[in-house]
Amino acid sequence: MMENNRNYFVAIALSVLILVAWQFFYVNPRIEKDRIAAEQAQQTQQAQPQGGTQQATPGQAPAGGAIPGAGENRDQAIAKSARVAIDTPALSGSINLAGARFDDLRLKGYHETVDPKSPVITLFSPAETADGYFTEIGYIGNDASGSVPGPQTVWTLSSGEKLTPSTPITLTYTNDKGLTFLRTISVDDRYMFQVVDSIKNESSAPISLSSYGRVTRFNKPTTPSVYVLHEGFIGVAGETGLQEVGYSKVEDNQPVEPGKSTGGWLGITDKYWAATIVPPQETPFDIRFSHFTDGRARYQSDYKGDAITVAPGQSAEVKNLVFAGAKEVPVVDSYEAAYSIPNFDKLIDWGWFYFITKPMFKMMDFFFRLFGNFGIAILITTIVVKLLFFPLANKQYASMANMKKVQPKMEELKKKFGDDRMGLQQAMMQLYKDEKINPLAGCWPILIQIPVFFALYKVIYITIEMRHAPFFGWIRDLSAPDPTTIVNLFGLLPFDAPSFLHLGVWPLIMGVTMFLQMRMNPTPPDPTQAMLFTWMPVVFTFMLASFPAGLVIYWAWNNTLSIIQQSIIMKRQGVKIELFDNLKSLFAKKPKPAE
Repeated sequence: MMENNRNYFVAIALSVLILVAWQFFYVNPRIEKDRIAAEQAQQTQQAQPQGGTQQATPGQAPAGGAIPGAGENRDQAIAKSARVAIDTPALSGSINLAGARFDDLRLKGYHETVDPKSPVITLFSPAETADGYFTEIGYIGNDASGSVPGPQTVWTLSSGEKLTPSTPITLTYTNDKGLTFLRTISVDDRYMFQVVDSIKNESSAPISLSSYGRVTRFNKPTTPSVYVLHEGFIGVAGETGLQEVGYSKVEDNQPVEPGKSTGGWLGITDKYWAATIVPPQETPFDIRFSHFTDGRARYQSDYKGDAITVAPGQSAEVKNLVFAGAKEVPVVDSYEAAYSIPNFDKLIDWGWFYFITKPMFKMMDFFFRLFGNFGIAILITTIVVKLLFFPLANKQYASMANMKKVQPKMEELKKKFGDDRMGLQQAMMQLYKDEKINPLAGCWPILIQIPVFFALYKVIYITIEMRHAPFFGWIRDLSAPDPTTIVNLFGLLPFDAPSFLHLGVWPLIMGVTMFLQMRMNPTPPDPTQAMLFTWMPVVFTFMLASFPAGLVIYWAWNNTLSIIQQSIIMKRQGVKIELFDNLKSLFAKKPKPAE
């Protein structure tokens, strides 16, 4: 039993310590460091003068077009240029006619905090602002093609007054070589834009040009990235597959170039939001992830398509898709299917346990749609997971019960063999064989369930559906830690507790349930194991205090179900439940030592 308990504790400890180590020893120290660095970077950007026009690197998309300073506020930058309004059920903003650039976009359905009166999320902002972030589609030509649409091109609105799901707009541009570009932009009711260009060659000679698209931003997320989530450059490069490149990897001005692709997409992703471009899928293109330091520092994800030729009197069509919005799972999945975008669902970072994580989300989302509360969905999902692992759990608890039955015989063997560890081990193995006990049977179910725990953590942490999702009472955001803390008596005292002392109601409930579950078994006779037995619930309570409330609720509920399940199995096996005796002995007065 002692050996089984030790394995049981170690398995649990490993499954959680891997998750929490980065929180206390890596992420927390980085939060303050990154915050200061972000403020310094913003001050530097604001102090920089106006930049010049950036030309395209040969064979690549423009490095940045006109790179202005960051001296203007958002409203000023928007007001100074001609624009076409965007208004959909999910988005509001405008398209800048200079460059036909998507640089003004807000997400109507998402607020900065749980307060519905807080500002909505701003995704795109003009390049003149400190938080400049935009998407642009253009072309790279040559002397024969003349001036082609790029960062400085001013388009003319030829039809439509406002871009809505039912009213597309058309822009036109004609250059001095007889090329006419007719751009039709449409949008659905969520986050996908279609940019279709018709290029008509009215000159007397064939022309050759290449399309490009870029997503450019001048800052990084204010919250530091964490190990379990990718933020930064992302894309799928044909057969090369998924590309995930962190900001730091390109900050030495060495771009990452996955190579030529036919089929795929590219962009920049945050935890909950993303901006991506889906180039023409039938034409090969090159993807590049870069960091530029000329003028204002900026990050850019871009592509350049292979050249196309338009004969005199003929036309060619180039179609790009632009996704800009929230990474809602059903929406992203629907775009992958509707537009045949390869692996577009990987825009959401499901992680290594993709085959568990995504089905678990689907299950939780089903229960959410049924009951209207993600907290309840977590509780029901826990029950389903328990049922799926019921046979394994039965073996685990039955093995533990059988170990208890032979505990007296094991004690006799220890007395018999004394310090002869080899003899004791052989005798115990023979005892297990005679009694038909597998000492590892209690550990395997725990190890098998570890990926499920990781998957659930991933779902709660990364999916936007969990963002600002309430439970009951004081839990208004399942993706954030329990906001209460025992230090100020859960809000009764008028001060905030330091973060390292933050200990909410649900972490305390989790700690109590973990304590009770561990007390279902006898206290190990080994002093080291006994100390682990006693202090593990306390340590885990403090460690999980900074975890998302949804995960802590899951853990507490899972412990409760385990206590019930273990009690039933132990009763059926005719094994004594040690909980009440353990509690009684824990709080009983110890006799004074004889003088």
